[in-house]
Amino acid sequence: MARPRTTTRTVEHPELSEVSLQQVLEALVDPVRRLVVTQLVRAGEDLSCGTFEAPVSLSTLTHHFNVLREAGVIRQYYVGTAKMNTLRADEMERRFPGLLTAVLAASAAEERAREV
Repeated sequence: MARPRTTTRTVEHPELSEVSLQQVLEALVDPVRRLVVTQLVRAGEDLSCGTFEAPVSLSTLTHHFNVLREAGVIRQYYVGTAKMNTLRADEMERRFPGLLTAVLAASAAEERAREV
C-alpha cells in the first residue's frame, strides 16, 4: 500500500508593513513573550518550541508563540516535526527602529533591579 502524500507544513506570517506599533507593543508587554524573545536573542540561533524555558504550560506557551508570530516579532517554520522559531530582528529594526532593542534593554534592567 502506497503512503499517502503529505504536503509541506507552512506557517502564515504577516508582512511587517501590515503590522501596527500597537500590535507589536501588545505582544511585547507580556513577560513570558519577552522571555521568549530574550532567549532567542541570547541563543543567537533558531530554537525549537520545546527548548524554551518558561513558567507556563506548553499549551500556554504555544499561545504566546502565536501572538509573537502574528505581531511579526518571530517567524516560525518546520524542520521535520520540530517547529522552529527565529527572531525577525532585522525586519523589526527596519519597520520600528530601535524598538526591540529598547524593550529588551528595559526588560533586562527591570530584571536586574528585581534581583537586588
